Amino acid sequence: MHVGAVTTGGSAGHIACPRRFVLRRAVDVTGVSGTGDVAEGIEWSDGTVALRWRGKWATTVVWDYGLDALLAVHGHNGSTVVRWLDADRPV
Repeated sequence: MHVGAVTTGGSAGHIACPRRFVLRRAVDVTGVSGTGDVAEGIEWSDGTVALRWRGKWATTVVWDYGLDALLAVHGHNGSTVVRWLDADRPV
């Protein structure tokens, strides 16, 4: 669902071009990644997502099943949202 420049899940399927985002976390449920912008990502035109975690234990992960899969694991029941950096690009 898209709400302005923030979404809580749901990729639009195919998009016109890749678009950048950050994962913004209000509550650090696990005590590992902190709060604020905790990861940077790109949603590719086919819906695949590449994500780079910030911080001491930085790692890069590819989510073949897109934002729905990513947020199912890391969304923590709405504590983490996607903030689009390229909100001007068409969906």
